[in-house]
Amino acid sequence: MIKRKTPLVIGIAGGSGSGKTTVANEILKSVGSHRIAFLPHDAYYRDLSSLPENQRKLVNFDHPNSLENELLIEHVIQLKNWEKINLPVYDFTTHTRTSQLVQVEPQLVIVVEGILIFAEPKLRDLFDVKIFVDTDDDIRFIRRLQRDIAERGRSMDMVITQYLTTVRPMHLDFVEPSKRYADVIIPEGGRNQVALDMVIARIESLLKTNVINVELDT
Repeated sequence: MIKRKTPLVIGIAGGSGSGKTTVANEILKSVGSHRIAFLPHDAYYRDLSSLPENQRKLVNFDHPNSLENELLIEHVIQLKNWEKINLPVYDFTTHTRTSQLVQVEPQLVIVVEGILIFAEPKLRDLFDVKIFVDTDDDIRFIRRLQRDIAERGRSMDMVITQYLTTVRPMHLDFVEPSKRYADVIIPEGGRNQVALDMVIARIESLLKTNVINVELDT
């Protein structure tokens, strides 16, 4: 019989454009991507291929219901049980899931990153460490504007309209209140090297003490 330690699950949340992805990438780079199973919440947007294209654009993508949290919860539990999972791949230009799947192998550290991951109680309860990246609203908006135009095929007017109608209201309703569940709050995201160093050092420390123990029945 083989016994293994339960993986450490880290949640990284924050508003759109806060720098949470940068924080996640810094952790991956410093700790080693080969030692971490990384799950971006954005991969779990619901497939809208059954809706006409004009209706897809009317969906509130900043509400928790727009994400298939039940699948993400299932995947985190599978990884904690040392089972590999198939991560969906989402196409933000068409608001649909592609036929592609990315196989994620279980690791001793699981990192989940997303805007709304602390807003869902069942998902939040799976995290051993909860990090919230806190950045000023104007900086976050500028970053989102640049990203959506460059990477997601949006126009400036589309980004502004979405920000005013759903992003900002949903941030105030769901994202900002979820900050109270965080164990660590990092101001200014990836630019806060002191906070990043402390978080990475803590993860490294946990990895050293949480070595996988293997016991074989004879």
